[in-house]
Amino acid sequence: MKKQILALVCGVVFSGSTWAHNLQLEQSLPSVKVSEYGEIVLAGKDTAFQPWGSAELAGKVRVVHHLAGRTAAKEKNQPMIDAIKASHFNPVKYQTTTIINADDAIVGTGIFVKNSAQKGKQENPHSQVVLDDKSAVKNAWGLNPKDSAIIVLDKTGKVKFVKEGKLSDSDIQAVISLVNGLTK
Repeated sequence: MKKQILALVCGVVFSGSTWAHNLQLEQSLPSVKVSEYGEIVLAGKDTAFQPWGSAELAGKVRVVHHLAGRTAAKEKNQPMIDAIKASHFNPVKYQTTTIINADDAIVGTGIFVKNSAQKGKQENPHSQVVLDDKSAVKNAWGLNPKDSAIIVLDKTGKVKFVKEGKLSDSDIQAVISLVNGLTK
């Protein structure tokens, strides 16, 4: 009986590890393309969509914010985004990339997610915004559903930091310090 309980407890505890992302420090992100919607670009006062691929992430230091198309996921790491904005990183060396998983939105809210993403691009034209309507990025990178992830890449596209879920204050400071160091 004790062995059965131990096996059950171990199964529950370690089953969560199968849900973990597959991103590794000092490695490039797994390749992925988003052709359904994709990158939001400015077209005059309007926005348009173009295909996007993870290969485009190299060239600048980046904080990649991947999030489900849900208010709770957006709010989870808003302090990180606020800290980035307050840091005024050099746009020649740095860019924020926000990838919104519209496929992971509450049923019936897809149009609101799309409109919010387009508005976000208009309000932050220097940022890269990607709308993923098929969970391509979440699936390729093994990210958790209904959640938010922060990934720091160096200018060659190598992962320097990755964390899913809400970042602590010390995590936020570590990300800001890391980006400062990478953009020097």
